[in-house]
Amino acid sequence: MPAETAPDRSVYTITGKDALTFLQGMVSNDVLPLAKADGIVWAALLTPQGKYLADFFIVAQKGRLLLDIKDSIAEQTLRRLQMYRLRADVQFAPSGLVVTRGLGEAPAGALPDPRHAALGWRAYGDAAGVPVIDWDAIRVAHCIPETGIELIPDDSYLLESGFEQLHGVDFRKGCYVGQEVTARMKHKTELRKGLVRVQIEGSAPVGTSILQGEKPAGVLFTQSGGQAIAYLRFDRTEGLTAGSAKIHV
Repeated sequence: MPAETAPDRSVYTITGKDALTFLQGMVSNDVLPLAKADGIVWAALLTPQGKYLADFFIVAQKGRLLLDIKDSIAEQTLRRLQMYRLRADVQFAPSGLVVTRGLGEAPAGALPDPRHAALGWRAYGDAAGVPVIDWDAIRVAHCIPETGIELIPDDSYLLESGFEQLHGVDFRKGCYVGQEVTARMKHKTELRKGLVRVQIEGSAPVGTSILQGEKPAGVLFTQSGGQAIAYLRFDRTEGLTAGSAKIHV
């Protein structure tokens, strides 16, 4: 499978002696291991109320620290991080690198996508080729949310969005912004809603409400090959429709 350049990602360098400790107190995953070895971590930035704001990869490679983030949320995310920076010695700057991603055998220097093996590998350098891989089909098959589609700023919660299964949250790392709410959802409540893969007969626009009769049951998101990712109430899983489409859990 040929490599392809991700057309919607930006890469920033992260510098300063406090870079990793600053990020450790901000994001949902443990980034301190990146001080000891090259690697890649998927993490989220949350509101103090525990709601999703942004997700991104933090990458340590060749003595540099990188932030790999979707273009549509890059500016506001960096602005939020700068707001929290205070006196910490940490800086963010455009790197000039591009994200290359692919499936199959990884080239030298590439790192495995930490979310799921089906997502292949990521590398950082020069442009590689035009997009050819059907990532939506892979995401739907494994119920992997995407920034700005299933992951909605100021609305989504990490555990309802599959971050635990996708290695995007660490419950042993200590405090970070939004940690208290996330921990409480993990240890003191039973999830009643969340992202699931469903079968779909027909189609409907992303964001279409899913109904059980006249009762709201959830929202329809990415669709591919007769399947879809849906956000559903777990007590309403039968007799579902989304517009003219029929939904089967």
